[in-house]
Amino acid sequence: METSHQRSDTKYQQVIAELELRLEQGVYQAGDKLPSIRQLSGQLGVSKNTVIRAYQELEASLKIEAHPRSGYIVTECPRLETQPIQTPGFVDLLSLSRTVLQDSLSPALLPTGSAHPNTHFPAITSLYAEIGRHSRYQTHVPSHYLLPPGDEQLRKQLVTVNQWHGITASASEILITHGAQQGISMALQALTSPGDTVVIESPCYFGNLLLLESLGLKVVEIPSSLQSGMDLHRLSQALQQWPIAAILLNPSFNNPTGSVMPLAARQQLLAMTQGIPIIEDDVFGDLAYTGRPPTLYSMDDSHRVIYCNSLSKTLDSRLRIGWLLAGRYQPQIEKRLLADNMGSLNLMQSAVAEFLKTGKYRTHLGKIRRFYHQNQRRFSQLLCTTLDSYPWLIGRYHLNLADGGFLCWLTLPEQADSDMLYQQAHQAGISILPGTMFSTLENYRHCLRLSYAAFEDNKRWHTGIGQLAEIIAAHLKPGSKMDATQKRMMQ
Repeated sequence: METSHQRSDTKYQQVIAELELRLEQGVYQAGDKLPSIRQLSGQLGVSKNTVIRAYQELEASLKIEAHPRSGYIVTECPRLETQPIQTPGFVDLLSLSRTVLQDSLSPALLPTGSAHPNTHFPAITSLYAEIGRHSRYQTHVPSHYLLPPGDEQLRKQLVTVNQWHGITASASEILITHGAQQGISMALQALTSPGDTVVIESPCYFGNLLLLESLGLKVVEIPSSLQSGMDLHRLSQALQQWPIAAILLNPSFNNPTGSVMPLAARQQLLAMTQGIPIIEDDVFGDLAYTGRPPTLYSMDDSHRVIYCNSLSKTLDSRLRIGWLLAGRYQPQIEKRLLADNMGSLNLMQSAVAEFLKTGKYRTHLGKIRRFYHQNQRRFSQLLCTTLDSYPWLIGRYHLNLADGGFLCWLTLPEQADSDMLYQQAHQAGISILPGTMFSTLENYRHCLRLSYAAFEDNKRWHTGIGQLAEIIAAHLKPGSKMDATQKRMMQ
C-alpha cells in the first residue's frame, strides 16, 4: 500500500521534472526569477511544502539559487547534448514570409511585429531636409551611374563611424551596398556555389534565410542561447561532420532573440574556425544600451571576416544605405557589386554623406539608445503585467530582453502555435511575427518576435497589448480539458 510519504516524494519529483522541462524548453533562462512558492503551488495544484522540497533539491544540484527577499533564481540552463544536429537542408520560407510581410505593412495594425526603427526624431527631419536639397541639386548634374565602391564622401564619413566600432579601415576598403542585406548577399555569392552548406544561428533572421533559399544553399542550424548566442560546442560538432563553405551570424543583439556573444566566445569562435569565412551581420550593434561589444571583424587578424552593417536600424530603413568590409574577398565582391546593379543611389548616398558631416548622427545614436531602453522597460512591464493577470500563464512564459536594439523574444509553453496566434492577432489589428519564420525547422513554433520601437504609453498601445495577452491566454487556457501539466500533478 502506498504511504503518504511515498505520495509526497512522487509529487515533489513531478514538480522537479516539470521545472526541468521548462528550463529545457527555454521558458526560464539563466538569471530569471522563478515563480514564488505560493504561485507555483497554485499553478501545479500541489502543497507549498512540495514546492519547497522541489526548490531545495534543484538548489542542491546548483540549477537554481535562493536570493533573500527575491525568491529563487535560475543559475544555469541544461544543454541538450543528446539531440543530434539537423542534417544540412534547403530553406523553404518564401511563401510564409511573403504573406506575413505583406500583412505587416498595413498602417492600421499595431506595429508590434515590425523591425523598422522609430523615425520621430529631430535628426531624421534634418536628414530628409538634406535629401531634399540634394534632390534639387541633382537637376544640375548630368545623369550618371555611381559605380562601386560608392560615394567617396560617404565612405570617408563611414571611416569615422567604423572607428566608433573599434574598426580601423580606410575609405578604399569600404563598399557601399543597398542595405546590409545586399552586402550579405554579395558575400554569400562570392564565397559559395549552389548546394554548398552554410552554418547559421538558430533562430536566425528570416531575411538571411530567404537569401540562402534564393541562392540554393543548404543550411546547418546551430542552436543558440538566448543570452550568449551560438552554441560553440554544437558548432564544433557540425564542423567535424560536414564541409562548411561559410558561417553567417549576428553576434550583437541577434535578430530575433537579442542574444550577445561574449568576448571569450568570440575569441573561441575565431580560433576554432580557422580557414572558414565568416559573415558578420552587425546592424543592431550600434543600439547597445550600455556597452558596444567588439566586432568579430576588429578581432580577426586573418582578414576572413566580412563585416556588414547599415543605417536601416539606426536612422531609417527606407534609406537602403549599407556598407561592408570584405577583407581578403574585396576584389570578388566589388566585381559582383558592379555586375549586380551597375551603380548605386547617387542622391541618397550624397545626402547621407552630407548629413553625417554635421555630427548629428552621433547625437542621434545617444538619443535613440536611451529611447529604446526606456521603451523596453515600459513595454515589457505592461506586457508581463497583463500576461500575469491570467493565473495559468504565470511562470509559463519567458520574455527575453536584450541590452540593446528594440526587439524581444517571447517563449510560450510548447503547445502554443505561433502561426495561429499570428492569425488571431492580425484579425485583432496587431502585428506580430511567428517563431516559424526564424528557422527551417519547427523548433520555435511556440515563440513570437515582438518590437517596441514604436511603443507609446497611450490608450492604443495599452489596449493592443491587452488584446494580445488575451489572445495568448485564450490560446493556452486549460479550460474544461485539463492540460498535460495539471494532469500529471493530479495523478
